[in-house]
Amino acid sequence: MNIRLIACCTLFAFTAYIAAEDYSTRKDVDEFVATMVNDHGFVAAEVRSVLDQAVYQQSIIDAITRPAEKKPWISYREIFVTPTRIEDGVQFAHENMVTLKRAEEEFGVPIEIIVAIIGVETNYGRNMGRYRVLDALATLGFDYPARGKFFRGQLEEFLILSCEERVKPFDNHNACNREELGGTLGASVAIGDLVGSYAGAMGYGQFIPSSYRNFAIDYDGDGARDIWRNVVDAIGSVAAYFKDHGWEPNEPVIAQVGVGASGHAIDELANSSLTPTKTVAEWKALGIDTQDDRDAAYASIFRFETEEATHYYLGYHNFYVITRYNISRLYAKAVVEVADGIATRL
Repeated sequence: MNIRLIACCTLFAFTAYIAAEDYSTRKDVDEFVATMVNDHGFVAAEVRSVLDQAVYQQSIIDAITRPAEKKPWISYREIFVTPTRIEDGVQFAHENMVTLKRAEEEFGVPIEIIVAIIGVETNYGRNMGRYRVLDALATLGFDYPARGKFFRGQLEEFLILSCEERVKPFDNHNACNREELGGTLGASVAIGDLVGSYAGAMGYGQFIPSSYRNFAIDYDGDGARDIWRNVVDAIGSVAAYFKDHGWEPNEPVIAQVGVGASGHAIDELANSSLTPTKTVAEWKALGIDTQDDRDAAYASIFRFETEEATHYYLGYHNFYVITRYNISRLYAKAVVEVADGIATRL
């Protein structure tokens, strides 16, 4: 199914830019252009015309080297788990309840989890990012060696997405040799107009380009999947993402537990793996005090410090699924707490 991005001046507003890094004469850029031509059938001149527009942004490098996920839990929680975010989530849920109920029934993902993801990611669509996606992915792909390969891959996906959407300059069938695709736009959009996060994530749910192409869905049946402006598609896409990543309906996410005399040994294991590594029975044998009688269920152990105390939790498979959206135990715990706050008000 084809994608359609719908843009307007306010959503895709330009921001002020510093002097551009020249991406037109670099060997690594030449190699990237060759990949787009040889692997995906793009026209070299079209790819170069896009990369010539890319602007190096030092603020993007600064942002990715100090992500919120590096903060201690107590500081991270203060940012994302707030009464206002929960209250706004309740309002968002009521405004979109028909779609949310349909998504919950179809994909098995609770309403409050879908809403909490959108709330933590973009404050319910109020903050979808201020960086041009092109600048973010070029800056990180070519000038951030620590993760350059990953972001060059996302830049590749972004150009393919733009081609499928007929985003200028890929607004003719010959630009990237994809005659079988006929994406239509609700407005004339240029690739330099598309704005997202410092890491190139887009829309209500902040999908990176590969996730957009693989998991976004047309949930309102209009023949297009648009997670930028269409809240119905955004809700359905978040739910579909979770289902595709193995969300288990009606199963627990995380549970607080006690720690017996073997607390030191548990501390060595806590926060060591997002992937559930041991069964509940095995955690009990190590001294975890839990009322969970599903001894065969797998879980990981997590430690979260607050001003008052240190708390321990078993994170189950669904907690792990949340970390597939953002690979962070802090992120997943914040989503759970916002979701719990919303659920009590619905």
